Amino acid sequence: MIMIVALPMLSSCEAISSLFGNDNKVIARVGQHKLSRSEVESLVPSGTSHEDSLKLVMQYINSWASDLVYADIAEEQLSKQEKDVSKELEEYRKAVLKYRYEQRYVNERLDTSVTESEIEEYYESHKQKFIADMPMVKAKFLRISTDSPNVEPIKKNLSSDNVEDMIYVDSLAYVSADRYTDYGGRWIRISELAADFGTDYNSLLPKIRNSFIQIKDNDYDKLNMAYIYDMVGTGDPLPLEYCEAEIKGILVGIRRHQLVTGLEQDLLEDAREKGKFVIY
Repeated sequence: MIMIVALPMLSSCEAISSLFGNDNKVIARVGQHKLSRSEVESLVPSGTSHEDSLKLVMQYINSWASDLVYADIAEEQLSKQEKDVSKELEEYRKAVLKYRYEQRYVNERLDTSVTESEIEEYYESHKQKFIADMPMVKAKFLRISTDSPNVEPIKKNLSSDNVEDMIYVDSLAYVSADRYTDYGGRWIRISELAADFGTDYNSLLPKIRNSFIQIKDNDYDKLNMAYIYDMVGTGDPLPLEYCEAEIKGILVGIRRHQLVTGLEQDLLEDAREKGKFVIY
C-alpha cells in the first residue's frame, strides 16, 4: 500500500512557517521517499510574496508526489517482464550517443557561409516554392494629426526618390507625426501594414490609390497614411530579398544532411574494410 504524507491543511501563515523554517525538516513523504525543506527553498525567487511562495512550493510538492505515486504503483502492479526497460534504455542510449557524435562531427565540418550567388541560383531554380500567398509591399507609414500643417507637404514629397525630398519628409515626419516608419526598408506582408491601419488587408487593398493609402483613424483627429513604393501581388514569386534568410537555412540544412549521410556511408564502409561489419 502506498502512503502519501504531505503538509496538512493549514492556514497560510502556518503553512509558510512550516515550509520556510530554519531547520531542514521533511515536509512531504511518498512511501519511503522524503522531500526536505532545503530541496524546495531554492525554487522560490527572491522577493516572491508569501502567498505566491506557498503556491510555487505546493505545486512542486504535488508534481513530485505524482511522479513517485505513478512509479510506486507501477512497481507494484506491473509484471517483471513489463518492468524490464533495459531494451528501451539501451535503444535510447544508442540514439543519444549517435546524435551527440553526429552533432560534434557536423559542427566541426559544417560550412555555414552561403554566397549571394548560391542563394540566387537556388532561388531561380526553385521559384515555384517561393510564391506570395498575399501581396508583399515596401512602404512608408505615418500617423499624424489631421490639422497638422505638415500633412500636405509630407504627402507631396513622400513618394519622391530624390534624396533631398526624402530628407525633408523625414525631418517633417519626425517632428510632427505620432508614428513614422518605413519598416526598416524590408518587404512586409500587406497584413502587417493593414494592422497599422487597424483593419485587415482585404479591406485595405481597395483603398490604394496611385500607391497611396489615406484613412482617418478611429480617433478622428488622426490620419493614417502610407505610400507603397514597391509591391508583389498574390501568386507572384516572392522577392529574393525576402527569401534570402530562408534559402540560406535551406542550403545549410542540405549541407548538414549531406554530411550526416556521408558519415553513415563512410562508417559502414570502414567497418566492412576492417571486418567489423559482415553480411552472411
